[in-house]
Amino acid sequence: MIKVAVTTAHSCSPLVLMLTGVLVLASLFSIIFFVSGGSHFQDPLFCVFVVFSFTSVVDLIISLEEDGYISGFMEAYIREGEPYLRTAHGIMICYWDGILHYGLYLAMIAAIGQRKSYRNLGLFWLGSLMMSIVVFLLGNLIGKYSSDLSPAFLLNLPYILIPIWAGTRLFQQPKALPCLSPEKVAEEQRKRLYQRPQDMGLVLVLLLTAAFTFFRGMVVLDCPADSCFEYIYQREPYLRDPVAYPKVQMLIYMFYVLPFFCLCIYGLVLPGCSWLPDWSLVFAGAVAQAQFSHLGSSLHPRTPFPYQTPEDVWWSFFITNVLYALGPQLLAYRCLRCPAFFLPATPASLHVGKKHQ
Repeated sequence: MIKVAVTTAHSCSPLVLMLTGVLVLASLFSIIFFVSGGSHFQDPLFCVFVVFSFTSVVDLIISLEEDGYISGFMEAYIREGEPYLRTAHGIMICYWDGILHYGLYLAMIAAIGQRKSYRNLGLFWLGSLMMSIVVFLLGNLIGKYSSDLSPAFLLNLPYILIPIWAGTRLFQQPKALPCLSPEKVAEEQRKRLYQRPQDMGLVLVLLLTAAFTFFRGMVVLDCPADSCFEYIYQREPYLRDPVAYPKVQMLIYMFYVLPFFCLCIYGLVLPGCSWLPDWSLVFAGAVAQAQFSHLGSSLHPRTPFPYQTPEDVWWSFFITNVLYALGPQLLAYRCLRCPAFFLPATPASLHVGKKHQ
């Protein structure tokens, strides 16, 4: 049915395309309702994931068409509605939405059908989607496409409002509690940082990542230092691209992600920071999406040549940005794999801890 909807795009008006999409979604909901007897709809997020999975397929079609793998599907809509999707950044976020987000939607829909928890997947998705839409919207508002905005731009607003509502529901879902005794929790939380070599490594990675975040933030703020000037012209000229997406991305890193990295270091040093496992997943999703879009856009041929990454620094640029994305993923994995250090201290564990002082 999705294929039928998109294959008529080149010959139909925008109104017909919209009505076709509504009919396809209505058909999907009807089939699911009759097959499942309505049991899936007890969780309102199920409807969100079904609708967003449909839009993910549309985004994948857009990215494939813009890269020349297919043709004649969304040309009219892109040209008249959202021309900024033709940028390298627009293409990359469509790839991410059409592949990774689509996979997450299918996994969470399956978990709902099997009455399993999808909280961790949902938190990763939440961070990824929010980072994607915030950078995209702000870049459109202040970049070179700000004068080309049309009413179709308003179609992006549900991607802010619905994830905020979905995020509150995800955080309200009960956590999967690990089977750990108070004595085990107390033993883990008594360990100093030097007794946890993996956490020491994570702290070092986060420190380096935080320093790089601050440096790139200063670069896009036109810091007059020679190192900043050299970096933006010889290492990452994409930061100068007038589409403004890279500049917005670096500023979000500096003002939101950088403070979180500092909080993560605090949470790895002092025990009992029970907020860290959940928020590490949110920021892992956000940084993964951001780095994929930034790295891909820097190297994509749709980016004007003066702003593409120079060939002589291609590998250093690639490795640096991949490692930047890897740090938050390792932190989230560490929090999920060994959560004892982050659990709130119980009276029993406090008593055991005092006995060993």
